Amino acid sequence: MAVTESAPAAPPAAHTQTRPTDQGAGQATGQGTGQAGEYEGILRRQSQRESAARTYARSLPIVPVRARGLTIEGADGRRYLDCLSGAGTLALGHNHPVVLEAIRKVLDSGAPLHVLDLATPLKDAFTSELFATLPGALADDARIQFCGPAGTDAVEAALKLVRTATGRSGLLAFTGAYHGMTAGALDASGGAPDVRVTRLPYPQRYRCPFGAGGERGAELSARWTENLLDDPKSGVTTPAGMILEAVQGEGGVIPAPDDWMRRMRRITADRSIPLVVDEVQTGVGRTGAFWAVEHSGVVPDVMVLSKAIGGSLPLAVIVYRSELDVWEPGAHAGTFRGNQLAMAAGTATLAYVRENKLAERAGTLGARILGRLQGLAAAHPCVGDVRGRGLMIGVELVDPDASGPDDSVPPPAPALALAVQQECLARGLIVELGGRHSAVVRLLPPLTLTDEQATAVLDRFADALAAAERAHTPHPPASRRATAPRNASGPSL
Repeated sequence: MAVTESAPAAPPAAHTQTRPTDQGAGQATGQGTGQAGEYEGILRRQSQRESAARTYARSLPIVPVRARGLTIEGADGRRYLDCLSGAGTLALGHNHPVVLEAIRKVLDSGAPLHVLDLATPLKDAFTSELFATLPGALADDARIQFCGPAGTDAVEAALKLVRTATGRSGLLAFTGAYHGMTAGALDASGGAPDVRVTRLPYPQRYRCPFGAGGERGAELSARWTENLLDDPKSGVTTPAGMILEAVQGEGGVIPAPDDWMRRMRRITADRSIPLVVDEVQTGVGRTGAFWAVEHSGVVPDVMVLSKAIGGSLPLAVIVYRSELDVWEPGAHAGTFRGNQLAMAAGTATLAYVRENKLAERAGTLGARILGRLQGLAAAHPCVGDVRGRGLMIGVELVDPDASGPDDSVPPPAPALALAVQQECLARGLIVELGGRHSAVVRLLPPLTLTDEQATAVLDRFADALAAAERAHTPHPPASRRATAPRNASGPSL
């Protein structure tokens, strides 16, 4: 994203074609809750008052005032289909009735809203529901630590825990990772400015770091890891832990192969290295299983959980094997560990996803969406790769005309990806960008997405892609339509 901004961008012109949206969301009136001057004034004041570190507000110059399910209504009266979902936080979409009812019950009950880490009925209900969803081998002997309300604090807690339990300090992390914005979490992320954590190659089918891809690329990644740990001259001592994502989200929606995940579990277990899996974005049904580790059958030593577990409100925890629970009282504390509203909303969300089998639904619908996107890839040379798992989907855009003779795949096209995002917004569709070069268009719709809504999302995306491609290549040569088929990597990665 851009790091400078002189003034908020004007909202895109409304798309005139009517599309199906959420039931229960009011029709756009063109007036919203205020006049155009008020709407523009809010954006202008945000630009003047908020820090230069703000992100989403730069590419999404809208002022949300109402929301339900997939739909957001802006202050200007325009309606949007939200496939960002609070960066994966909104498993049930905006303002789901079961979440609102859970919050109202707490507010009406007179229960304290702030309780530090004291025991409460709401916390007990949340913990019980959460444990009911965990892999059995972990839940049967697990401990839970309530952290500060952001996922990055849960990552900090996980790293502190394994360092305390092992007496070691080093960490293993992966290229392309994203674990948060605090110091320790950034150290383990792919964009760390100072390397204090050993980096390992994350397997990729499309842009394999070894130029092999597929099973061979994953095998080379695993061998590299083993060699680094077992070579007495590698310069890497036995670490306190390994942290990884089963699907790299910010890294470009890259699913880890299941066999590779199992290999990482064996490598760490054989060397008494705790395995930490960051499920902040992949959890609560997002990938087609309740937890992404379930696809491979891996049971980690520590799971880092946030986002959807709070039912749209701030909540973060780590769950870990009891044998690691060796730290002293207060070793990881925080004033806002006892968010009662978030626990109630989270309990309702976890139960709703479990009882209504929304994880399975995400897997089925996600496969259909991937299939439709793969069809677009065949017709648009700028689509280099389509990949994902469940309703965590990425479309990598490339410049096929800029490939060199030694390039195995075309270079990424971040400017085109940004244009697609803007064209989507002009059509009332909110998407996000990610990947190493911000060239991956990401779709994170709520798990409650209907077939009709999925069609509306894909129609708008297809229109936006075609418009952006035309603007970047006004007269594409006919010969370009004869290019080799693009990779379309789905859940089998």
